[in-house]
Amino acid sequence: MALLTLGACSDSFLEIQPKGTNLEANYYQNQQEAYNGLVAIYDVVGWTGNGFVTKQNALNAASDDHYAGGGGPTDITPLQVWSNYTLDPATGPQGELWSKGFSGVFRANVLLQKLPEVPMDENLKARYTAETQFLRAYFYFDLVRLFENIPLLTSPVPTSEMYDVPQTDPTTVYQQIESDLHAAIQTLPATVDLATEAGRATIGMARALLGKVYLHQEKFDLAAQEFAAVNGTPGETSQYGYKLLDNFADLWVVDNKFNSESIFEINFTNQSNGDWGCVGCTEGNVLNIMVGPRGYNAISPDAPDFVSGWSFLPFTEEFFSTIQGDPRSHATVANLDSLEKAGAVTYEKGYMNTGYFLKKFAGREADRSTGGGVMELNFRQNMYEIRLADTYLLEAEALIRGGGDSGRAQQLMDAVRARVGLSPIPATLENILIERRIELAGEGHRWFDLIRNGIAADELSEKGFVSGKHEILPIPLLELDNTLIEQNQEYGGTK
Repeated sequence: MALLTLGACSDSFLEIQPKGTNLEANYYQNQQEAYNGLVAIYDVVGWTGNGFVTKQNALNAASDDHYAGGGGPTDITPLQVWSNYTLDPATGPQGELWSKGFSGVFRANVLLQKLPEVPMDENLKARYTAETQFLRAYFYFDLVRLFENIPLLTSPVPTSEMYDVPQTDPTTVYQQIESDLHAAIQTLPATVDLATEAGRATIGMARALLGKVYLHQEKFDLAAQEFAAVNGTPGETSQYGYKLLDNFADLWVVDNKFNSESIFEINFTNQSNGDWGCVGCTEGNVLNIMVGPRGYNAISPDAPDFVSGWSFLPFTEEFFSTIQGDPRSHATVANLDSLEKAGAVTYEKGYMNTGYFLKKFAGREADRSTGGGVMELNFRQNMYEIRLADTYLLEAEALIRGGGDSGRAQQLMDAVRARVGLSPIPATLENILIERRIELAGEGHRWFDLIRNGIAADELSEKGFVSGKHEILPIPLLELDNTLIEQNQEYGGTK
């Protein structure tokens, strides 16, 4: 297949429930079946729950950049309760985020167990193994950041034992993540043929993820080393071929997939025939319909060609005041408030409407699917899991927090700002985090930035965030039923 489809179709090669390992015993008999198993793991990266919960939209809702929005206070309740910090073990996005992570882990563990016995080219087998290790590390990194106290599974769990798996100390989970990434880096290719393998894991992807893993643990020197290897000389092409795009707005052109700034990209397609009968089966990008203005009507011929959407994740007024006047504002924020006042458009005011919409991902009429399935579930815009401006600023953060080379930190931030015509400002931690907030708005990074730097309570208290509680999510109630798993103490448990 030309591109690995990184969606979340539950009709994939293997359908694995969070607590199940009921796999076909006679599968993985040849190279093609091994490849199918690998694609099934990648498939989980773009997970969309049947309730429209995704990693990106949930993290955006939880941040200080967005309200949950939508049609009302109960519209996609998991997003609402994380946004206003009324979530509890029974209600929130945790079920989908847990299911995504462990579905990926389980699929990876099965393939790693089966691969040694598959009759196939040994070099290709080694590459499949490395890709699977990378993906398992990716899933575990999200799980341990979001839930902290999780089971650590490195092999398939027999059905007879699936209710007897305990949680593991987070330090041990991080050690496994690091081990998987170090092993993967030894074998992954430096580059891939974008015509046939776009989206597959590379050394650069693994080193960027390892840098994030180190930074989250405050291993600043190690983080800076990994990011430096990925980033190269600020503003120039790195050893893995990464380079900032000249034009910030080009990042959001739907056809500009797997460009030079993209490190780890989630691929979506309009060819999966996604329909209302199984939202989780679509390979389309649901964020495109979710963040568009509700009841949108273009009056002026030069008004934006937005598809009428569901008005989720409007930017907060405070965020708009932060980005207003920045050159990136026009490509980031759709200011429907101004457009309506100018008589160019009308739109229905959704829940917690501010008039400021996430333009980066608002669906366009020009990109409306004309294939099978329903239009709303078949947008094809990709999303960046990691891009170069992200790793530039993360390296700068690691250097400043770790007392490293402040001159290089300055160069990294200067390069991000120079791309949009902005002059240098001092590379202090505060300025780096503001730069990340503006540069990466709506891409799902802000909440982790606040948590990682210990400032979430300062920035999110008005939304209801409680220090010492809301830094992690509750374990889903279903996972506590007749198992050894214990609820996090922040949510009334003992762990």
